[in-house]
Amino acid sequence: MNIAERVAGAAGAVSGAGIVAGVAGAGLKDSSVNTSGATPFAGLVQSIVNQSRDLGKQAETAVNGLLSGQGVEVHDVIIASQKASVAFELALQVRNKAVSAYQQMMGMQF
Repeated sequence: MNIAERVAGAAGAVSGAGIVAGVAGAGLKDSSVNTSGATPFAGLVQSIVNQSRDLGKQAETAVNGLLSGQGVEVHDVIIASQKASVAFELALQVRNKAVSAYQQMMGMQF
């Protein structure tokens, strides 16, 4: 079982709502995604990428604040860096799973 399947299994479903629940469990929040109905996959992927980018910027700001002596604590930098890392890994695994599904579909014979 790969990481993407574990994330989907931990979320309780492989549906868009299950992935959103996995994103929320990873510390990411998206108020624009409607978990009660069908969510367009492209919008879900876009929100994951945007949140990953935002967390990366927050981590970069924290590191710069620590290095410049602006009173940022080391543990805050480590936490921000880990959040950015987890968000990036989630986005990467979702992309890998989507590419794998596309390749399987392209390999089908009709």
